[in-house]
Amino acid sequence: MVVMGHVTAPFGVRGWIKVKPYTETLDSLLDYPVWWLGKEGNWREYTVLEADVHSKGLVASLEGCASREASEILQGSQIALPRAQLPEAEENEYYWSDLIGRSVVNVQGDILGQVSELLETGASDVLVVKGDRERLIPFVKSVILEVDLAKDLIKVDWAADY
Repeated sequence: MVVMGHVTAPFGVRGWIKVKPYTETLDSLLDYPVWWLGKEGNWREYTVLEADVHSKGLVASLEGCASREASEILQGSQIALPRAQLPEAEENEYYWSDLIGRSVVNVQGDILGQVSELLETGASDVLVVKGDRERLIPFVKSVILEVDLAKDLIKVDWAADY
């Protein structure tokens, strides 16, 4: 399963939810008629009845979620899709879920920590690396030298004292 967003809040009184997508474009999740919602791998399948872009996110109506109380229970849930349903990433492109948990080492051989999450900023995506302290490392070509998924490693041009 690849986490593609999360439920931020109920929307209205008829069971709709607000969704913060982690996708490159806001409407990418709308291409999938079934979402899996849950936390920490405990997934439940939901058919999307209606969904649309709303403000800086999405709103959606899910089968079996017909009241505000039902949508409140889903608040905070992750939204995931099976990896097999997603297109292959292009060369030198990665799904965020492929980067989370990877070890980060710099050119001097210092282990900086592990990627705990990614942030989307206007200029570039940013790796949040937790080790002896938290570091914010921009995910740009000049800094990210190598991503080796097989070795579970990201090599960066980033000094330990940054």
